[in-house]
Amino acid sequence: MSDVFVKLSEVKKGVIVTEDVYKNTIYPIVRKNTVLTDEHLNVLQLFAIQKIKVKPNTTSNPEQDTLEKVENDMAVKQVKKPTFQNQYEEAVQQVKKEFVKWQSGIKPDVAKMRSIIVPLLEQLKRPESELTFLTTVATKEEYIYHHSIAVGLLAHAIGEKMNLSAGETIQLGIAGTLIDCGMAKIPLTILNKKGRLTTKEYNEVKKHPVYSYQMINDSPLLRTEMKLAVLQHHERLDGSGYPRHEKRDYITLYAKILGTADVYHARTSERIYRSKESPYKILESFKDTYEAFDVEVINALYEVAGRLSIGTTVRLSNQDIGAVAYLHQAEPFRPVIKLKENGNIIDLTKMRSISIEEVLSF
Repeated sequence: MSDVFVKLSEVKKGVIVTEDVYKNTIYPIVRKNTVLTDEHLNVLQLFAIQKIKVKPNTTSNPEQDTLEKVENDMAVKQVKKPTFQNQYEEAVQQVKKEFVKWQSGIKPDVAKMRSIIVPLLEQLKRPESELTFLTTVATKEEYIYHHSIAVGLLAHAIGEKMNLSAGETIQLGIAGTLIDCGMAKIPLTILNKKGRLTTKEYNEVKKHPVYSYQMINDSPLLRTEMKLAVLQHHERLDGSGYPRHEKRDYITLYAKILGTADVYHARTSERIYRSKESPYKILESFKDTYEAFDVEVINALYEVAGRLSIGTTVRLSNQDIGAVAYLHQAEPFRPVIKLKENGNIIDLTKMRSISIEEVLSF
C-alpha cells in the first residue's frame, strides 16, 4: 500500500513519517522516516500542522491503546506519597531549627544535616523531582534556610552530571547544606538589613566561609576535601573571590561546584535587599563569566537547571505565557515560543529584550 495523508488528530506515537514536514521554517520541524514520539506530536500540534504523510497501518493500534489506558489507570491508583516539594519544604523547616542552634553557639550536627538532605538526594533520581521549582519557593524572610537545601540539591545534581562517584555527590549534597552555617555568626542587623551593606558590613559577611569551615572542621562525617570546598565556595578562578583570593587550580572542583550552585540559587531567589532574577537570564549570563567560573561546571548546571523540552509551558519576562515550540541548539534558553493567548509564534533569538521568566509546567 502507498503512503497516506492522515489527520494529526488520528496519529499515534510510533507512526513513521514518510515526508519532511515544514511550517514557516527553513529546516523541517520533523524529518522523513522519523518514528513519532509524544514530543514530535507536541511540536506538530504547536505548529498547527493539520495532516502528515505516514506509512499505512500505523495510525491506530487498539491493543496498544488499551494497554496504555490500563497503565495510566494503574499509575493514578498508586498510593499517594509526599511530593518532592513537600519533602523539600519540610527539610527547609528542619534546617531553620538547626540554624537557630548554630546562632546560640552550638556546632552543626553533620549527622542531622545528612539525615535531612540525603532522602531528597535519593528522590532526585526520579523524573518528577525537577529542580526548576527551587527558583520559585524561597521567600526573602526564610531565604537562608531554603538556600542551604537548594545548594545541596544543585551541587549533588551537578556532580552527577559530571560523572562523579555516588560517594562524592552525596558528600557534595551535605556540604552544600553547610556552606552558609557560618552566617549564624553574622549579626542579625546585617543579615536582615534591607538596604545596601556598608563596606564594613560586607567585609563582615565575607567572613562566613571561614566561620563555616571552623564550625564543621572537627566533624568526621565530612571529608577533608569537602570542608576545604566549604571554605573556598566564594573563591573565583580569576582571583576576584574571597576569603583568600585563590585562583584556578588552587580552587578544588568541589568548591567550583558549590560556588556555582550558590550563585545560581542566590541570584534566582527573592532577597531582603533585591528582587530575584530570571533563571534563564542567569544561565545565559554565565557565558560571560567563564573567567570566574569553571566551564564544565556551568555546562553541567545548564543540564540540571535549564533543560527545556518541546511543549514546556513558560512565562516570559513580558508576562506572556506560551509553550516551547522549537529549541535552537546554539541557544537553548532562547527557543521558539507559541503564545497561549493568540497562537502567535515568537523566536527569542530574534527578540533579545524578552527572556524566559519561569517554567510553569513540563
